[in-house]
Amino acid sequence: MATRLLHVIATPRGLASTTGRVSSALIEELHQHHDDLQVTTLDLFSADLPAVAGVNIKSKYALMTGQPLDDAARSSWQEIEETIADFLAADLYVLTVPMWNFSIPYALKYYIDAIVQPGYLFAYDENGRPQGLVHGRRMVCVTSRGGDYSLPPMAAFDHMEGYLRAIFGFVGITDLRFVHVQPCDVTPELRNAAAKAAVADVRAWAGSWVQAADEPAPV
Repeated sequence: MATRLLHVIATPRGLASTTGRVSSALIEELHQHHDDLQVTTLDLFSADLPAVAGVNIKSKYALMTGQPLDDAARSSWQEIEETIADFLAADLYVLTVPMWNFSIPYALKYYIDAIVQPGYLFAYDENGRPQGLVHGRRMVCVTSRGGDYSLPPMAAFDHMEGYLRAIFGFVGITDLRFVHVQPCDVTPELRNAAAKAAVADVRAWAGSWVQAADEPAPV
């Protein structure tokens, strides 16, 4: 059976960006190691994503309390369900994400808010504890940062990796890997060197990453 990869692009510069250069190299290498790899690309800055507002926010809380939806609400909520279904259809995820103001771009937050819904990506048990429902998947986040946030004091400003680990771990994806391209805004030489090193890294471990994806991921 084919391995399905969802590439979520969260930069308005797309694959022309520094982040895109690295993620493109990763996906190219994954194709070399996996003949049946199927890649679906979701460009968040051009996608028409459903809003968690208006009718949909009412539908969300109606569903949470066991209330039925009328035809208009069901039709609108179906867009949320289809977005979630597209996410759940993947076995592997690659996120192409630049750091914006110490965190993630608004388009990615918008997408996360659309798909992370109770009863779909997580649920509460009888004791009120949340349980992730997304198991057996792996994710790699390719990020670019203007500065170097690997060490103090700058590490304290990195609200990006922690959030992505938390939100996707919350829904059950515990096998996450991060590739940080940094620093990108200090000098062109440093940016190019960081990108080159990141490309070398992803090409080196892409084969083992796909091989591991054929095995059960930790839950």
